[in-house]
Amino acid sequence: MNVVRLVKKAKRGNKEALLQLIMLEQDVYFRLAMTYMGNTHDAMDVMDDMIVKVYEKIHQLHSEEAFYSWSKTILVNSCKSLLHKQKRIVLVEDFQAIETIEIAESLTRTSDPYSNRDQHMDIQALLLHISDHQKEAIQLKYLHDLNYQTIAAITQVSIGTVKSRVSEGLKKLRLFARGDEHE
Repeated sequence: MNVVRLVKKAKRGNKEALLQLIMLEQDVYFRLAMTYMGNTHDAMDVMDDMIVKVYEKIHQLHSEEAFYSWSKTILVNSCKSLLHKQKRIVLVEDFQAIETIEIAESLTRTSDPYSNRDQHMDIQALLLHISDHQKEAIQLKYLHDLNYQTIAAITQVSIGTVKSRVSEGLKKLRLFARGDEHE
């Protein structure tokens, strides 16, 4: 069934349609929540919160085609809200859960699991050298494969700001990576 039709049903109060929409992208939602929360328990909590908010506010959605972008924005806002309540940093410093998934996937593609682990540790160390906003934009762009417009909606900044954060962050990462190679 197509997404627009499911969204229209959900807007008319059909809970099954809303559940289908969320289940279609549940892995994407979970990975996004893990990026911010850093642990399964909190990620599941914010996903539950997002589902409730989406159900309560779906009538406010103007464009059915924007459902996933809109719901991901709600999810990110739920993450930030819970993190604020917990008085933690908004952006995740520990990518352990994501690394575990990526390392497990990469083990099936290569015979040397230690080189992959080293690469992930190098990337994690490099990310410490850029601002939280740059890190967030780069993670959303490359880890979650979101487009600039969606990232702008999620982070509530302009597309130009997102592009700038990604570009400047990548420049800094390249500089630090080159510096590590020459040591």
